[in-house]
This record gives sequence, C-alpha cells and structure tokens, in this order.
Amino acid sequence: MKRFIVEQSDTEFYTSHSGLALIGLCLNRYSTLSTTIDTAIPLRHGIAHSDVLKSYLGQLCLGKSDFESVEAVREDRYFKEALAIQQVPSSARLRQRLDTTASALLPVMYDTNIAFLQTAQVPVSPLATGHVALDIDVFPMDNSRTKKEGVSRTYKGHDGYAPIAAYLGQEGWCIACELREGKQHCQNEFLYTLERVLPNAKRLTEARLLVRLDSGHDAQETRSALLEADVDSLLKWNPRRHDPAAWLATANRHDCWITPRDGKRVATFSCIIPQQVNGQGVGLRRVMQVTERTIDKQGQCLLLPEISVEGWWTTLDESTYDDAAVIALYKDHATSEQFHSEFKTDLDLERLPSGKFDTNDLIMTLAAMSYNMLRWIGLIGLTGEISPVRHPAKRRRLKTVIQELMYRAARLIATGRRLKLRFSRHCTGYRAFDGVYQRLVDG
Repeated sequence: MKRFIVEQSDTEFYTSHSGLALIGLCLNRYSTLSTTIDTAIPLRHGIAHSDVLKSYLGQLCLGKSDFESVEAVREDRYFKEALAIQQVPSSARLRQRLDTTASALLPVMYDTNIAFLQTAQVPVSPLATGHVALDIDVFPMDNSRTKKEGVSRTYKGHDGYAPIAAYLGQEGWCIACELREGKQHCQNEFLYTLERVLPNAKRLTEARLLVRLDSGHDAQETRSALLEADVDSLLKWNPRRHDPAAWLATANRHDCWITPRDGKRVATFSCIIPQQVNGQGVGLRRVMQVTERTIDKQGQCLLLPEISVEGWWTTLDESTYDDAAVIALYKDHATSEQFHSEFKTDLDLERLPSGKFDTNDLIMTLAAMSYNMLRWIGLIGLTGEISPVRHPAKRRRLKTVIQELMYRAARLIATGRRLKLRFSRHCTGYRAFDGVYQRLVDG
C-alpha cells in the first residue's frame, strides 16, 4: 500500500464538527439566550454569561459533557464563529462560573428552553386519539463511587441521581429535566413539577393533553391535581396491599375471560371508583386486568394458580375508548425510556461532571435544550428524501444526528469579509446539511 505524508497546515483551516453552524443558528436565531441571560444576570467584567453557556451547549451537542473538553476549542476560530462567541472560557473558568451562578441561571434557562420550542414552532404530533402525550417519568443515573452532592441510593440499587423528565408529543420534546437526589421518591414534590410542566406543555400545543404516569405517582393528590388541571390522564394503578384472590372473584362476576393459550386466562374490565376533588365526590374509571395462570409459559403445570392484577386510572370515556385501547395507550408510555437513554449515552450524561448539586441541575436543563436542538435538526434533515441514512424513521436518535450532521468535516475559507464551509465532493451528508442550514436561515 502507498504511504501517506502526514503534515499540518499553517494557512488552511479545517473543522471536524461543521454541524455547530446549525446549533449556532438555533441558539442565535431561534432563541433569546444571549440577550435574556446577559440582561437577567448582569456582569461588570469578564467573559459574558451567554458565551459561557453557549460554549458548554456547543460541547454537549457534540456529545461531550466534561468541562475539560472545552480546552480543545479555546483557540478554534470556527467554534467561535459558528456559535457567535466572543471568548471561549477555560475549563476552570467554565466550572467556576456554573458553580457560582447555577441558582440564578437555572430558571432563566428553563424558560429559554420553552421559548426556543415556541419560536422554532416545532411539530408536536398527536396520538391516533387526537391527544398530545405528555410523558413524565423518573430515571436513574449511576454515579457510584463518587462524593458528589445529592448522590444516594436509587431504586435501581446503585448510588446516583434520579432526575424527572417530561416529554411532549411523539417527537419527545423535553420540556423539563429536573435533577433529584437518588433516594428521593418520585412522588415527593411531584405536584410542584406538575405546576411547572403543564402550563408550558399547553403553550406548545392546542390539542388536549394526555398525561401518562407510572405507578409510583398513584396517589390521591396526583389524581386530584390532574382532574383539576383539565387534562386527560392515564396513570398506572399501584396495587399495594390489594388481595389478588378478591380481584379474581370480581373478574368471575364480570364473566369476561379470554384464553390466549392453554393454562392462561385473562379478564379485562372497567370499574368506577369514587374520588374526592375539592371536597366533591366524582367517579374515576379504572381499567383492571386479572390474569390467572395454571400452566407457565414453559408448559409446566403449577400446583397453585398464579394470579396477577394490573390496573390503570384514566379519565378517558369508556364509550369512546375501550379497555384494550386504554392499555395500548399506556404501553406506548414506554417510549420515553428511549429518550432517557439518549440523555445518558448520546449526550454522555450518565455521570454528571460537577460535584455540586445546583450545577448539575443546571447542566440537566442545558442538556434538555441541547436535546431539543438536536432533535429538531434531525427531524428537518434526517427523516426526508435528502437524509443520508438509508432506513426510514419518524425520528432519529441524537447519536445518529451527531454522527451524520454534527461531525461533518469541512474546510473553513475566509474570503473578503465572508466565511465559507467547503465540503468534500464525496460527502454523503452534504444535501442534508445544506437543506437544514437553508431551512434555519430562511425560517
């Protein structure tokens, strides 16, 4: 094989992450981050708060969450030009600034994330029922063998954090990602989360919301809050100390058994349970599914029948949505687990970079905005005919967006007062990149 001559140019500029030009348009054209941050938290001297945040957001959109990664782009002209940054902070300055201003920056960045989704007019796809799904769920983050503030035992059996995230629509727009201590129960302070999330979700869609929650949130206060909020809800029932044998007797009275296989029969039915909302009694539907097994799935006969009971609270009307439709709608709630994994793996946030809880809380909100920007770019450039990805899909993982659009090599050419990004003639992602760029420029 031929040997290559390896050398470094003193006059030519190249970048391996041309996709930052797309992130720069999202930040500077479709969000008010610079003006909002610098106005809300004035700074007398030093690197502007907006430059610090944009530097870290740029790194997050490349899948890098550690503070030290910013050192590689401190002298990178393209990084500054693409994100409209005057000065990139050092890793020490970045860490220090986030530590000292985290509490003040957090609410501003929370609102900035929602404002970006509004300004960009992102599509919020409804379910087949016409509802827009709002999935709220807690997920564990393993930060074992660290002494970070707030790290404690999670429900998964390891030390770490247990943030709560809210995803809107079938695209999974992240409208909140709040950090919590690992030992904090998901229901603890959950009503405050609802108070923040529901108004923002209604700002992004006019369709009726369907809030989906797992059994950890099965509490009278949650059901009452959802009824008062004028939204539809689908909440997994927590059986706690209920007797399976009693539910078996109830299923026998309904006489609605089906037999999917030998040794297994399933009964599905609805019942109305009285609830108290603002001192008034109302009836709330609960879909119940009782399963009796006398033969396990391997064909082994059981000495005693195995009885399992599941239930789902819902405000959906029984005349329009039968029991099977309600159960199918809840099963789709599991899609949010994919979004959790994108935070932890694609954005490299399984182990958070700071030892301070408030700083890590701010980083999760910054990650939510990075997640939304990458999701939007992926929808524009990687789901249509110009997509370099072969198989069709309704949305792409953030990892795919980072690989296909963010990490595209290009040559930076300064001509007159203008800058050019020149791609290789063999660049398979050029059409998609150009299509997204023109769309963001034209609005």
